[in-house]
Amino acid sequence: MNSQDTCILIVEDDVQIRNFIAYTLKGEGIQPVLAGSGKEAFSLLESQQFDLLLLDLGLPDMDGSQIIQQVRKNSDIPILVLSARDQDREKVSTLDLGADDYLTKPFSSAELLARIRVALRHMSKWSREKEETAFQVGELKIDLDKRLVELSGEQIHVTPMEYNLLALFFKHIGKVLTTGYILKQVWGVDYCSDTQALRTLMAALRRKIEKNPAKPRYIMTEVGVGYRLIDE
Repeated sequence: MNSQDTCILIVEDDVQIRNFIAYTLKGEGIQPVLAGSGKEAFSLLESQQFDLLLLDLGLPDMDGSQIIQQVRKNSDIPILVLSARDQDREKVSTLDLGADDYLTKPFSSAELLARIRVALRHMSKWSREKEETAFQVGELKIDLDKRLVELSGEQIHVTPMEYNLLALFFKHIGKVLTTGYILKQVWGVDYCSDTQALRTLMAALRRKIEKNPAKPRYIMTEVGVGYRLIDE
């Protein structure tokens, strides 16, 4: 993470947590800007640019989901949600609204910084490589222009559906994709509740790209939420 000139907005009403996060970021050379309410957050978002938004859901004047919806109308800024709500449906709902990741309280400074690195790296990568069509994670490579998939330098055969699924993950490296989002993108709206179809397709794809499908290296399962293509 290139911390120089990185500015992160922290929207959190708990003073102790807010100060803990600010202290952690300052230790990495990152500039934190603090907000304790949704109203204050909107004011700051309108007046200056940020590299990432750390957002608590339980704000005193509004739910954080309202901020996500408003921000996503005109911005691709990475949004990392911080919340004590640990139920899967809350995570799924938040991610479907447009958040990039979800961190459940309490969390360590190491875990927080790791998630921030992934979010910032993902945004930076796509800012630099918008015109590129070939991407690689570890030994796994995809060429979106030629529709080719390679593993350890060898081309592997994937079905059209497997390719579409893998391409979707490469377009969102490091980001948790919910089951509902994947189904809509790969199959369409009519299949948005057919989770068994996704599990079957995922199992088939893992058999082709993973040395040990039971312990995947590339596409990780986020239990109760969805899947994530790791960002190495």
